[in-house]
Amino acid sequence: MEKLRHTVLKNFKTLHRTRLKIFDGDHKALNAARLKINDEYKKNKAVKDEEAIKAMVKFSEEIEKELKTQVIQAREVKPGVFEARITEDTVKLDNVMFDENAELPKSRRKNQQCCQDMKDK
Repeated sequence: MEKLRHTVLKNFKTLHRTRLKIFDGDHKALNAARLKINDEYKKNKAVKDEEAIKAMVKFSEEIEKELKTQVIQAREVKPGVFEARITEDTVKLDNVMFDENAELPKSRRKNQQCCQDMKDK
């Protein structure tokens, strides 16, 4: 149980370090994230079931990964112009230009699965 306690505390600290990195300079977001992290850990402080604790640790690791890879901090540098702060952890995808004249291939039927649906299989 002591090892699990150490893991929980380590995870708590990691979430706070991630919060500081992701929301750097945004005092409102920093404070809101700090309060949310602290509240969630306090709320679950009395949990004794090891499996439940392990599940919560796994969930918080997923949250930390989501924050690092998906959250982008942006600020307005002049009216209508924004600057995004993208880190080395941010997931970057290829940008495909929107084509309003694009049509689905004729071979695609209404009840045929989309290739996006098949990538998870």
